[in-house]
Amino acid sequence: MDDLFDNKILCNKCNKVMQKGFLIKDGYKIRVLQCPECKKRILHPQDLAEYDKFKELRNKNFSVKLRIVGNSYAVSIPKEIVDFIQEQEKIHNHMVKLCFEKAGKLSLIFNNMMREINSEQKFIKENNNLDKK
Repeated sequence: MDDLFDNKILCNKCNKVMQKGFLIKDGYKIRVLQCPECKKRILHPQDLAEYDKFKELRNKNFSVKLRIVGNSYAVSIPKEIVDFIQEQEKIHNHMVKLCFEKAGKLSLIFNNMMREINSEQKFIKENNNLDKK
């Protein structure tokens, strides 16, 4: 199925061709079209729907079991979280980073996703600095 954002779209106020871009909201990439003249933005509806799913999962608390497997401990990740992440990026059987942030808090970092988001945030900062000049 063709994506509407693959076509040239004119701003309904200025009649100028809107430029493609993206914004990062809570670490989540959302595609946008922005008018260079009046700065009106159109957010991609599919990305917004995915972001809403993400917010719903983020606000949900899960209770999981801590198990001993050999010399290590294992924590099961709820299926709905894994399904959501797999929709975003195929991660099955990939290595993830585990960080001990502070007492009582562990973080799992899915490498490719974080690397992509960090490089995109750097790109956005550089472009924002160019706009200010």
